Amino acid sequence: MSLITPVILSGGSGTRLWPLSRTGRPKQLLSLTSDETMLQLTASRAPVSEGYAAPVVVANAAHADMIEEQLTAGGLEQALLILEPAGRNTAPAIAAAALAVDRDALMLVMPSDHVIRDVAAFRAAIAAATPLAEQGWLITFGITPDGPETGYGYIQRGEELAPGVARVRNFVEKPDRATAEQYLAGGDYSWNGGIFLFAASAYLDALAKHAPDILAAVQRSMESATREGHRLYPNQHDFAASPSQAIDYAVMEKADRVAVVPVEMGWSDVGSWDALHAISDTDEAGNVHHGEVFAIDTEGCLIRSEGPVVAAVGVSDLIVIATPDAVLIMPRGESQEVKRAVAALQKDGHITLDRAL
Repeated sequence: MSLITPVILSGGSGTRLWPLSRTGRPKQLLSLTSDETMLQLTASRAPVSEGYAAPVVVANAAHADMIEEQLTAGGLEQALLILEPAGRNTAPAIAAAALAVDRDALMLVMPSDHVIRDVAAFRAAIAAATPLAEQGWLITFGITPDGPETGYGYIQRGEELAPGVARVRNFVEKPDRATAEQYLAGGDYSWNGGIFLFAASAYLDALAKHAPDILAAVQRSMESATREGHRLYPNQHDFAASPSQAIDYAVMEKADRVAVVPVEMGWSDVGSWDALHAISDTDEAGNVHHGEVFAIDTEGCLIRSEGPVVAAVGVSDLIVIATPDAVLIMPRGESQEVKRAVAALQKDGHITLDRAL
Protein backbone atom coordinates (compact mmCIF):
# COMPACT_ATOMS: atom_id res chain seq x y z
CA MET A 1 0.00 0.00 0.00
CA SER A 2 1.25 3.49 -0.85
CA LEU A 3 1.99 5.91 1.97
CA ILE A 4 -1.23 7.86 2.46
CA THR A 5 -1.39 11.42 3.79
CA PRO A 6 -4.48 12.13 5.88
CA VAL A 7 -5.99 15.51 5.00
CA ILE A 8 -8.34 16.65 7.76
CA LEU A 9 -10.81 19.41 6.97
CA SER A 10 -11.52 21.49 10.07
CA GLY A 11 -13.08 24.69 8.81
CA GLY A 12 -16.70 24.37 9.95
CA SER A 13 -18.46 26.64 12.42
CA GLY A 14 -20.78 24.01 13.88
CA THR A 15 -23.71 26.21 14.89
CA ARG A 16 -26.13 23.26 14.63
CA LEU A 17 -24.85 22.17 18.05
CA TRP A 18 -25.22 25.56 19.71
CA PRO A 19 -24.87 26.48 22.56
CA LEU A 20 -22.02 24.02 23.10
CA SER A 21 -20.53 24.57 19.66
CA ARG A 22 -19.60 28.16 18.84
CA THR A 23 -17.73 29.84 16.00
CA GLY A 24 -14.94 30.34 18.53
CA ARG A 25 -14.88 26.61 19.36
CA PRO A 26 -16.77 24.52 16.78
CA LYS A 27 -17.90 20.94 17.28
CA GLN A 28 -14.76 19.29 15.86
CA LEU A 29 -12.81 20.76 18.79
CA LEU A 30 -15.25 19.39 21.37
CA SER A 31 -15.43 16.07 23.21
CA LEU A 32 -18.90 14.91 22.23
CA THR A 33 -18.74 11.12 22.03
CA SER A 34 -15.64 10.26 24.07
CA ASP A 35 -12.91 11.86 26.15
CA GLU A 36 -11.10 12.77 22.93
CA THR A 37 -12.27 15.58 20.71
CA MET A 38 -13.74 14.85 17.30
CA LEU A 39 -10.58 16.20 15.65
CA GLN A 40 -8.41 13.87 17.73
CA LEU A 41 -10.65 10.90 16.93
CA THR A 42 -10.44 11.71 13.20
CA ALA A 43 -6.65 11.85 13.30
CA SER A 44 -6.50 8.54 15.20
CA ARG A 45 -8.19 6.70 12.32
CA ALA A 46 -5.13 7.11 10.11
CA PRO A 47 -2.17 7.09 12.53
CA VAL A 48 1.52 7.16 11.73
CA SER A 49 1.82 3.88 13.66
CA GLU A 50 -0.33 2.20 10.97
CA GLY A 51 1.84 3.46 8.11
CA TYR A 52 0.14 6.75 7.32
CA ALA A 53 2.05 9.98 6.83
CA ALA A 54 1.77 12.88 9.28
CA PRO A 55 -1.57 14.62 8.66
CA VAL A 56 -2.30 17.88 6.93
CA VAL A 57 -5.04 19.86 8.68
CA VAL A 58 -6.81 22.61 6.75
CA ALA A 59 -8.49 24.92 9.22
CA ASN A 60 -9.72 28.36 10.13
CA ALA A 61 -6.78 30.50 11.22
CA ALA A 62 -8.77 31.59 14.28
CA HIS A 63 -8.62 28.03 15.65
CA ALA A 64 -4.88 27.47 15.11
CA ASP A 65 -3.85 27.45 18.79
CA MET A 66 -6.61 25.04 19.84
CA ILE A 67 -5.93 22.69 16.94
CA GLU A 68 -2.19 22.68 17.55
CA GLU A 69 -2.76 21.97 21.24
CA GLN A 70 -5.10 19.06 20.51
CA LEU A 71 -2.83 17.53 17.87
CA THR A 72 0.18 17.79 20.18
CA ALA A 73 -1.79 16.07 22.95
CA GLY A 74 -2.46 13.27 20.44
CA GLY A 75 1.24 12.92 19.56
CA LEU A 76 0.93 14.67 16.19
CA GLU A 77 3.39 17.53 16.63
CA GLN A 78 4.56 17.07 13.01
CA ALA A 79 1.15 17.79 11.49
CA LEU A 80 1.07 20.59 8.93
CA LEU A 81 -1.58 23.23 9.56
CA ILE A 82 -2.81 25.10 6.49
CA LEU A 83 -4.67 28.05 7.94
CA GLU A 84 -7.31 29.53 5.67
CA PRO A 85 -7.66 33.31 5.80
CA ALA A 86 -11.26 32.91 4.61
CA GLY A 87 -13.65 29.99 4.22
CA ARG A 88 -14.01 28.94 0.58
CA ASN A 89 -15.62 25.49 0.99
CA THR A 90 -13.97 22.13 0.39
CA ALA A 91 -12.66 22.32 -3.20
CA PRO A 92 -10.17 25.16 -2.48
CA ALA A 93 -9.29 23.71 0.94
CA ILE A 94 -8.36 20.34 -0.59
CA ALA A 95 -6.50 22.11 -3.39
CA ALA A 96 -4.30 23.86 -0.83
CA ALA A 97 -3.47 20.51 0.77
CA ALA A 98 -2.76 18.92 -2.64
CA LEU A 99 -0.32 21.72 -3.46
CA ALA A 100 1.43 21.26 -0.10
CA VAL A 101 2.24 17.55 -0.57
CA ASP A 102 4.08 15.64 -3.29
CA ARG A 103 2.11 15.32 -6.52
CA ASP A 104 2.35 11.53 -6.28
CA ALA A 105 1.06 11.41 -2.70
CA LEU A 106 -2.25 9.72 -2.00
CA MET A 107 -4.55 11.94 0.06
CA LEU A 108 -7.19 10.58 2.43
CA VAL A 109 -9.58 13.51 2.83
CA MET A 110 -11.70 13.39 5.99
CA PRO A 111 -14.03 15.90 7.65
CA SER A 112 -12.91 16.49 11.22
CA ASP A 113 -16.37 16.27 12.80
CA HIS A 114 -17.71 12.82 11.89
CA VAL A 115 -18.09 9.69 13.99
CA ILE A 116 -16.84 6.33 12.68
CA ARG A 117 -17.37 3.54 15.18
CA ASP A 118 -15.97 0.65 13.09
CA VAL A 119 -12.50 1.93 12.23
CA ALA A 120 -11.41 -1.53 11.03
CA ALA A 121 -14.15 -1.46 8.36
CA PHE A 122 -13.01 2.01 7.32
CA ARG A 123 -9.40 0.90 6.95
CA ALA A 124 -10.49 -2.15 4.96
CA ALA A 125 -12.35 0.18 2.59
CA ILE A 126 -9.24 2.33 2.25
CA ALA A 127 -7.21 -0.77 1.37
CA ALA A 128 -9.78 -1.76 -1.27
CA ALA A 129 -9.68 1.72 -2.81
CA THR A 130 -5.92 2.25 -2.82
CA PRO A 131 -5.01 0.33 -6.02
CA LEU A 132 -7.48 2.34 -8.09
CA ALA A 133 -6.39 5.60 -6.45
CA GLU A 134 -2.83 4.74 -7.46
CA GLN A 135 -4.09 4.44 -11.04
CA GLY A 136 -5.52 7.96 -11.00
CA TRP A 137 -9.12 7.30 -9.95
CA LEU A 138 -10.91 9.72 -7.65
CA ILE A 139 -12.45 7.61 -4.87
CA THR A 140 -15.32 8.51 -2.58
CA PHE A 141 -16.51 6.39 0.33
CA GLY A 142 -20.26 5.75 0.30
CA ILE A 143 -22.02 5.25 3.61
CA THR A 144 -24.36 2.26 3.70
CA PRO A 145 -27.79 3.80 4.43
CA ASP A 146 -29.80 2.55 7.39
CA GLY A 147 -32.98 4.48 6.53
CA PRO A 148 -34.56 6.82 3.95
CA GLU A 149 -32.59 9.84 5.13
CA THR A 150 -33.48 13.11 3.38
CA GLY A 151 -30.63 15.15 4.86
CA TYR A 152 -27.80 13.61 2.83
CA GLY A 153 -26.81 13.50 -0.80
CA TYR A 154 -26.70 10.04 -2.40
CA ILE A 155 -24.29 8.22 -4.71
CA GLN A 156 -25.57 5.66 -7.21
CA ARG A 157 -23.21 2.79 -7.93
CA GLY A 158 -22.55 1.45 -11.44
CA GLU A 159 -20.31 -1.31 -12.73
CA GLU A 160 -17.92 -3.05 -10.37
CA LEU A 161 -14.30 -2.05 -11.00
CA ALA A 162 -12.68 -4.22 -8.32
CA PRO A 163 -13.90 -6.17 -5.30
CA GLY A 164 -15.78 -3.68 -3.15
CA VAL A 165 -15.28 -0.77 -5.57
CA ALA A 166 -17.76 0.47 -8.20
CA ARG A 167 -17.82 3.23 -10.76
CA VAL A 168 -20.02 6.15 -9.72
CA ARG A 169 -23.08 6.27 -11.94
CA ASN A 170 -24.61 9.39 -10.48
CA PHE A 171 -24.44 11.90 -7.65
CA VAL A 172 -27.89 12.87 -6.38
CA GLU A 173 -28.94 15.87 -4.32
CA LYS A 174 -30.84 15.48 -1.05
CA PRO A 175 -34.08 13.71 -1.99
CA ASP A 176 -37.59 13.90 -0.62
CA ARG A 177 -38.71 10.98 1.54
CA ALA A 178 -40.48 9.05 -1.20
CA THR A 179 -37.41 9.24 -3.43
CA ALA A 180 -35.12 8.26 -0.55
CA GLU A 181 -37.29 5.19 0.07
CA GLN A 182 -36.89 4.24 -3.60
CA TYR A 183 -33.10 4.60 -3.31
CA LEU A 184 -33.08 2.39 -0.23
CA ALA A 185 -35.24 -0.27 -1.89
CA GLY A 186 -33.06 -0.26 -5.03
CA GLY A 187 -29.98 -1.22 -3.05
CA ASP A 188 -27.49 0.56 -5.32
CA TYR A 189 -27.28 3.89 -3.50
CA SER A 190 -25.02 5.09 -0.69
CA TRP A 191 -25.01 8.25 1.36
CA ASN A 192 -22.39 10.78 0.37
CA GLY A 193 -20.25 11.13 3.49
CA GLY A 194 -17.65 13.52 2.06
CA ILE A 195 -14.64 11.22 2.55
CA PHE A 196 -12.24 10.80 -0.39
CA LEU A 197 -9.03 9.10 -1.51
CA PHE A 198 -6.99 10.17 -4.53
CA ALA A 199 -3.54 11.18 -5.68
CA ALA A 200 -2.75 14.86 -5.30
CA SER A 201 -1.92 14.98 -9.01
CA ALA A 202 -5.25 13.42 -10.00
CA TYR A 203 -7.17 16.01 -8.00
CA LEU A 204 -5.14 18.95 -9.29
CA ASP A 205 -5.50 17.74 -12.88
CA ALA A 206 -9.27 17.42 -12.41
CA LEU A 207 -9.42 20.94 -10.99
CA ALA A 208 -7.42 22.26 -13.93
CA LYS A 209 -9.99 20.74 -16.26
CA HIS A 210 -13.24 21.41 -14.44
CA ALA A 211 -12.58 24.36 -12.09
CA PRO A 212 -9.46 26.19 -13.35
CA ASP A 213 -10.39 29.42 -11.58
CA ILE A 214 -10.24 27.64 -8.20
CA LEU A 215 -6.89 26.07 -9.00
CA ALA A 216 -5.37 29.34 -10.25
CA ALA A 217 -6.41 31.30 -7.16
CA VAL A 218 -5.23 28.65 -4.71
CA GLN A 219 -1.94 28.19 -6.58
CA ARG A 220 -1.24 31.91 -6.32
CA SER A 221 -2.11 31.88 -2.62
CA MET A 222 0.23 28.94 -1.93
CA GLU A 223 3.09 30.37 -3.98
CA SER A 224 3.11 33.46 -1.79
CA ALA A 225 2.20 31.68 1.46
CA THR A 226 4.10 32.39 4.65
CA ARG A 227 5.29 29.69 7.03
CA GLU A 228 5.77 29.74 10.78
CA GLY A 229 6.96 26.40 12.08
CA HIS A 230 4.28 23.84 11.20
CA ARG A 231 1.80 26.56 10.25
CA LEU A 232 1.28 27.57 6.63
CA TYR A 233 -0.66 30.73 5.82
CA PRO A 234 -1.90 31.03 2.21
CA ASN A 235 -1.89 34.57 0.85
CA GLN A 236 -5.09 36.18 2.05
CA HIS A 237 -5.92 38.20 -1.07
CA ASP A 238 -5.31 35.36 -3.51
CA PHE A 239 -7.09 32.67 -1.46
CA ALA A 240 -10.14 34.88 -0.96
CA ALA A 241 -10.30 35.35 -4.74
CA SER A 242 -11.11 31.66 -5.22
CA PRO A 243 -14.74 30.76 -5.90
CA SER A 244 -16.38 29.07 -2.93
CA GLN A 245 -17.35 25.61 -4.06
CA ALA A 246 -17.66 22.10 -2.66
CA ILE A 247 -15.50 19.34 -4.12
CA ASP A 248 -18.62 17.45 -5.26
CA TYR A 249 -19.75 20.27 -7.54
CA ALA A 250 -16.29 21.40 -8.63
CA VAL A 251 -14.82 17.98 -9.45
CA MET A 252 -16.50 14.75 -8.42
CA GLU A 253 -19.74 15.23 -10.39
CA LYS A 254 -17.83 16.20 -13.55
CA ALA A 255 -14.74 13.97 -13.64
CA ASP A 256 -14.67 10.75 -15.68
CA ARG A 257 -12.79 8.33 -13.44
CA VAL A 258 -14.75 8.49 -10.19
CA ALA A 259 -15.38 5.40 -8.06
CA VAL A 260 -17.18 4.66 -4.80
CA VAL A 261 -16.43 2.19 -2.04
CA PRO A 262 -19.63 1.41 -0.09
CA VAL A 263 -18.83 0.81 3.56
CA GLU A 264 -20.82 0.14 6.71
CA MET A 265 -18.72 1.60 9.50
CA GLY A 266 -21.01 3.11 12.12
CA TRP A 267 -20.83 6.57 10.55
CA SER A 268 -22.59 9.74 11.69
CA ASP A 269 -21.95 13.37 10.86
CA VAL A 270 -23.37 14.35 14.28
CA GLY A 271 -25.30 17.06 12.50
CA SER A 272 -27.80 17.73 15.29
CA TRP A 273 -28.51 17.10 18.95
CA ASP A 274 -30.92 14.38 17.85
CA ALA A 275 -28.09 12.66 15.98
CA LEU A 276 -25.94 12.76 19.11
CA HIS A 277 -28.77 11.18 21.14
CA ALA A 278 -29.14 8.46 18.49
CA ILE A 279 -25.48 7.37 18.61
CA SER A 280 -24.99 7.67 22.39
CA ASP A 281 -25.50 5.05 25.07
CA THR A 282 -28.76 5.57 26.97
CA ASP A 283 -29.93 4.64 30.44
CA GLU A 284 -32.88 2.30 31.03
CA ALA A 285 -35.31 5.20 30.41
CA GLY A 286 -33.73 6.19 27.10
CA ASN A 287 -31.93 9.23 28.50
CA VAL A 288 -28.45 10.44 27.55
CA HIS A 289 -26.69 12.36 30.33
CA HIS A 290 -23.47 14.34 30.43
CA GLY A 291 -22.28 16.45 33.35
CA GLU A 292 -24.06 16.95 36.67
CA VAL A 293 -27.58 15.86 35.76
CA PHE A 294 -30.41 14.51 37.91
CA ALA A 295 -33.21 12.93 35.87
CA ILE A 296 -36.26 11.97 37.91
CA ASP A 297 -39.24 10.28 36.26
CA THR A 298 -37.70 11.43 33.01
CA GLU A 299 -37.42 9.50 29.76
CA GLY A 300 -36.11 9.86 26.21
CA CYS A 301 -34.13 13.03 26.91
CA LEU A 302 -30.70 14.32 25.99
CA ILE A 303 -29.51 16.39 28.93
CA ARG A 304 -26.01 17.83 28.90
CA SER A 305 -24.48 20.30 31.33
CA GLU A 306 -21.12 22.02 31.05
CA GLY A 307 -21.38 23.63 34.46
CA PRO A 308 -24.66 24.17 36.32
CA VAL A 309 -26.56 21.33 37.91
CA VAL A 310 -29.56 20.33 35.79
CA ALA A 311 -32.51 18.62 37.46
CA ALA A 312 -35.25 17.30 35.18
CA VAL A 313 -38.47 16.05 36.78
CA GLY A 314 -41.37 14.34 35.02
CA VAL A 315 -40.43 15.32 31.47
CA SER A 316 -39.90 13.32 28.31
CA ASP A 317 -38.36 13.67 24.86
CA LEU A 318 -36.52 16.92 25.51
CA ILE A 319 -33.12 18.25 24.55
CA VAL A 320 -31.59 20.33 27.34
CA ILE A 321 -28.11 21.79 26.83
CA ALA A 322 -26.73 23.97 29.61
CA THR A 323 -23.48 25.92 29.39
CA PRO A 324 -22.15 28.59 31.76
CA ASP A 325 -23.68 31.36 29.62
CA ALA A 326 -26.60 29.81 27.71
CA VAL A 327 -29.32 27.15 27.94
CA LEU A 328 -31.14 25.47 25.05
CA ILE A 329 -34.44 23.60 25.62
CA MET A 330 -36.39 22.06 22.76
CA PRO A 331 -38.38 18.93 21.87
CA ARG A 332 -36.35 15.93 20.82
CA GLY A 333 -36.98 15.21 17.16
CA GLU A 334 -36.90 18.88 16.21
CA SER A 335 -33.29 19.76 16.89
CA GLN A 336 -32.79 21.11 13.37
CA GLU A 337 -34.86 24.03 14.63
CA VAL A 338 -31.89 25.24 16.66
CA LYS A 339 -31.21 27.36 13.57
CA ARG A 340 -34.14 29.56 14.61
CA ALA A 341 -32.44 30.31 17.93
CA VAL A 342 -29.15 30.96 16.16
CA ALA A 343 -30.85 33.29 13.67
CA ALA A 344 -32.42 35.28 16.51
CA LEU A 345 -29.06 35.56 18.26
CA GLN A 346 -27.38 36.64 15.03
CA LYS A 347 -29.98 39.34 14.52
CA ASP A 348 -29.29 40.55 18.05
CA GLY A 349 -25.51 40.28 17.63
CA HIS A 350 -25.37 38.13 20.74
CA ILE A 351 -21.95 37.24 22.11
CA THR A 352 -22.83 33.59 22.83
CA LEU A 353 -22.51 32.73 19.12
CA ASP A 354 -18.81 33.55 19.05
CA ARG A 355 -17.52 33.31 22.61
CA ALA A 356 -15.59 30.09 23.22
CA LEU A 357 -16.44 28.30 26.46
